[in-house]
Amino acid sequence: MAELQTLTRADLSDVVHREIGLSRADSATMVEKVLGLMCESMANGENVKISGFGTFVLRDKGERVGRNPKTGIEVPIAPRRVLTFRASNMLRDRIAAAD
Repeated sequence: MAELQTLTRADLSDVVHREIGLSRADSATMVEKVLGLMCESMANGENVKISGFGTFVLRDKGERVGRNPKTGIEVPIAPRRVLTFRASNMLRDRIAAAD
């Protein structure tokens, strides 16, 4: 099995530098601004959709009862907001073709 690698901010800015030709500093700034805008939008309760890639969706989960697996005691789980990602059909097809 191939070794898993992680795509980092530095990798993204390096690709922007190579593909677009911006300086390394400008490429890093662009990547930071895009990621910052995405984070800010989600923090304000907005979903983020990137065409051909997918959608980051915020969901509000209600309060529910959970159980401590060790003791079996029921405990309430507070309502919270969670972030989910739905891949676009185009991304799903590319992933399936890569197998």
